[in-house]
Amino acid sequence: MPVQNYGVLKGIVLEGRPERNADTPHYQIHMIGEEGMHYRIAVNVMSSSQQSEVLYMADENFNGTSLRALLAMKPGYTRIDRESSIPGLDYVRGRLFDPSLMKALPFDAAGPDDDLNDRLDAYIQKAKAEKAPVYIYGSRFGPENTTDKVFGFRPENGMHNVHMNQGNEDKPGNEKDWARDNGIYHDGGILIQFDSHWTAVFLAFLSQSWCTDERGYPDGTCTHDQLLKNAGAP
Repeated sequence: MPVQNYGVLKGIVLEGRPERNADTPHYQIHMIGEEGMHYRIAVNVMSSSQQSEVLYMADENFNGTSLRALLAMKPGYTRIDRESSIPGLDYVRGRLFDPSLMKALPFDAAGPDDDLNDRLDAYIQKAKAEKAPVYIYGSRFGPENTTDKVFGFRPENGMHNVHMNQGNEDKPGNEKDWARDNGIYHDGGILIQFDSHWTAVFLAFLSQSWCTDERGYPDGTCTHDQLLKNAGAP
């Protein structure tokens, strides 16, 4: 079953906050959407598998015209389903980018601009400074009648699964069986509409397959490492 409450959030960034502890860190984004509604976007920067690094790719000249429906969106969350005029993202079928260009990055490293938190923070801080519309693809959580644990607004409300949501191996009986999230056209990502260009950020896990069937399950024919070798990477 694909991730639940899949859709896209349009809003303006209020704050970006890296997390650098090793206990399921995320890059946290505070955004405001419709009618003053606050959202927290939790972006994975580390995998829960033994392969702890996350694959990352940013396109600073993304062709946003391929997603014209976004321009007509009002601020806030829009659910994406079969009836929606807004298409879902699909890393495998959508030809959004060359997956062999994705690189594995640690969530924390000593130098500047050398880890995933650094890379995400640079784009989010630029979007905040320019008040650029940001579109978050993923699944919604909330609203819940509780206080947000990171930014303190109420009600708790936001987006997660802002990454590839297919190609997960089926592991029956394993509590970390992410295969339940597999689905086509249900991938997450971040799109930023700057004045002169679009920037897109795509994220995936090293453990995910890049060859999937029509349910979003691995078909056994390729991995990311194989894609890198086919592209001639060292």
